[in-house]
Amino acid sequence: MRKFVLILLMVITVSVANFAYAGTTRLPDPSGTATGNVNDITAVTQGKPTQSEVEDQVGHNKVAINMVWVLVTGFLVMFMQAGFALVETGLTRAKNANHTMAMNFMVYALGMIGFFISGFAIMFGGIGSLGTLGGFGGLSHEFAINLFGHTFGLFGTTGFFLSGGTYDVAVFALFLFEMVFMDTTATIPTGSMAERWKFSSFAIYGIIVGGLIYPIFGNWVWGGGWLSQLGSMFGLGHGVVDFAGSAVVHMTGGVLALVGAIMIGPRVGKYNKNGTPNAIPGHNIPLAIVGCFILAFGWFGFNSGSSLAGGDLRISVVAVNTMIASATGAFASMAYMWWFKTKKPDPTMMMNGMLAGLVAITAPCAFVNVLSAALIGLVAGVLVIEASFFFERKLKIDDPVGAISVHGVNGAWGVLSLGLFADGSYGNGWNGVKGTVTGLFYGDASQFFAQLIGVITNIIYVAAIGWVVFKIIGFFTHGLRVNVDAELEGLDVPEMGIEGYSGVKMDKNSETPLAR
Repeated sequence: MRKFVLILLMVITVSVANFAYAGTTRLPDPSGTATGNVNDITAVTQGKPTQSEVEDQVGHNKVAINMVWVLVTGFLVMFMQAGFALVETGLTRAKNANHTMAMNFMVYALGMIGFFISGFAIMFGGIGSLGTLGGFGGLSHEFAINLFGHTFGLFGTTGFFLSGGTYDVAVFALFLFEMVFMDTTATIPTGSMAERWKFSSFAIYGIIVGGLIYPIFGNWVWGGGWLSQLGSMFGLGHGVVDFAGSAVVHMTGGVLALVGAIMIGPRVGKYNKNGTPNAIPGHNIPLAIVGCFILAFGWFGFNSGSSLAGGDLRISVVAVNTMIASATGAFASMAYMWWFKTKKPDPTMMMNGMLAGLVAITAPCAFVNVLSAALIGLVAGVLVIEASFFFERKLKIDDPVGAISVHGVNGAWGVLSLGLFADGSYGNGWNGVKGTVTGLFYGDASQFFAQLIGVITNIIYVAAIGWVVFKIIGFFTHGLRVNVDAELEGLDVPEMGIEGYSGVKMDKNSETPLAR
């Protein structure tokens, strides 16, 4: 009885306390329609904001929406690193699983260090005012040269180590978002050079790609550099336009992947003496397909987030165009392999077709209509197959995961497709040029020529600096490639000190074809 009375008194006490407390707060609002009112506006006198205080709150909230958008989409792009790791590991052999995973893991950290030290400053140190993120103007120093009466911006000089007057919320938001983009570029060559790349050589590359290689071309297109100014200087459309990185991110990584694969050479057993290739299947296709879905998911952040503004409602068009191109890319690859190549719907090519469609739509996603997006994906799905066969069989370049074809070839296609299909419905004032972005098929041939210049410049610059960097790294690490014994054994133990699948007995000899 005494316990019952005590419990009853406790219930009454809590109920009275809750009733008293409820009187000091707003009533429950399960629909949310009444939550948020004049009392939530920051003001000297709560509940009685002045007009100036209301205006400041509106401006603050607009920037806050944009900043949250940029950060959340940046987090999505960061998660794409898991997708790359699964795709590359699944498409390579079990005896190299740990090594392939380790490269995909550490390129995130190494590339970030390089981007933090110098890459961000080189790429964005002269970009000027960060309009959607509050207007910070401290990134204002661009090294430039004057030629033919025009100023050609080459690289930024503000923001090394995120210091020198750049301790600002807008700068830090931009740094996070752009850093994860750089990481995608840095990761791509780990696929084309997989299963024979010395880890010490890779580690040096990881810092240099983020600190120097990627940011220079990125500055020319996104940092206010000379390619972005081809429109204002020479009347070529709006200059090179690349909404989310078909060239800046993917093509740069693809060209590096091509140079690296050529320099490091094919895997042991890949080619017979007469030059015919042997198949070296990946050990876990389901793992790779899961990785592909992770990449497709993260791509919504990749493309939509590049608006740098949650209030730019064009993001819905960007997202749908991204989705449609991925679907048509996957369909085209499935059908093309099934009907014309191997008479089987190859799952690895379905996957690379989807990724190819995503890469291709990344540049034009904000500037084209959905039917154009579907066509861009269809072309990408066929292009990735033909390019893969061409590199493997004609040029004798061994690319275990198809990185060159997916990112390099279709990165170029994406940039050019913008110059063809941009329909003039978006991009007013882009790169300081009046009017919207319009491609060749909608009346502006000059935009296509600007895009073509961008593609050619990327190939020349990235190939040249990639060759020099790989040569220098190889000198200090006594070659880019592991020795033959380590390659035959598998790189997990010789390079990493531990098997990727401990306790699993593998027939490693069967994983390496016997070249004839």
